[in-house]
Amino acid sequence: MHKLTGIVGRWETLLGVILVAVLVVNVNLSPFYLNLNNQINVFALSIEKIIVALVMTLIIINAEIDLSVASVMGLGAAVVAALHVQGVPLPLAIGAALLTGLICGAFNGFWIAYVGLPSLAVTLAGLIGYRGIARILLEDNSIGDFPDWFDRLGQQPFIGPLPLALVLFLVLLVITIIVLQFSAFGRYIYVIGNSSDVARYAGVDVKRVKMILFALSGVVAALAGVLLAARLGAVRGNTAEGFELDIVTMVLLGGVSIFGGSGTLTGVFLSILIILNLRNGMSLVNIPGATQTGIIGLLLILSVFVPTWLNQLRARWQRQHPVNA
Repeated sequence: MHKLTGIVGRWETLLGVILVAVLVVNVNLSPFYLNLNNQINVFALSIEKIIVALVMTLIIINAEIDLSVASVMGLGAAVVAALHVQGVPLPLAIGAALLTGLICGAFNGFWIAYVGLPSLAVTLAGLIGYRGIARILLEDNSIGDFPDWFDRLGQQPFIGPLPLALVLFLVLLVITIIVLQFSAFGRYIYVIGNSSDVARYAGVDVKRVKMILFALSGVVAALAGVLLAARLGAVRGNTAEGFELDIVTMVLLGGVSIFGGSGTLTGVFLSILIILNLRNGMSLVNIPGATQTGIIGLLLILSVFVPTWLNQLRARWQRQHPVNA
């Protein structure tokens, strides 16, 4: 049983095999697929999602979920656009967008951490409410005409061939790894995810940890929204609509348990690579966007079902072979 769980049973190993298979198929679809510029584009076209996926990983390991992230992204972008139209200097508008994200995240965190409402219900309400505010701010308008320096941040290389958003992702990835794997706060996230009661009895301030996570989620989502506005060059009330599906799929497909308490950033990073390259491959063969979304939705279902099924299989094996388990 140890060999089974140590090799085949390791979710990261399976993800690695799937990633290699996707890469092989994509290489056969296009001889230019492995070109450096194409690989940067693979990340650039979904970079805002994978930035938010980092903080979503922390939240789901903590046995919570934030379905409002895409709406907060859209609201952050809408705040920048609306203030820009009013003549507010863009740096101040960006600051206001980040503050808006912080307020949204803290609002979610208050109801979840201190009132005790389920995060699924609270953030689902946020998904609807924050999107509604964005639509009110912009109505049916598409607002662009941003300063050239702002557009360049989202559309031009920043360091070498890398755009600013990809550089920020790499920096945030390193920070998230350090926090989750090498800090007391990271251990608290895991302990609370396994059992909030046990964490509370151990002296962990469960409410504070959850509040910090949701406030952080709001700020990061708003930052991603600002980056998205810079990349697209224009903002509408429906900007980032539906992004939460890809974000949650990246985390769950990465092996993070929907029930909390387990998961690694290694698995999530492999999952990100799979989803980005899978979308790129589907685009190479002209699969429509709606069909791509359906396939990603199927991956989300499988990412919840398969680990649960494997855990049940492992438990059954241990019951039947108690000596060798």
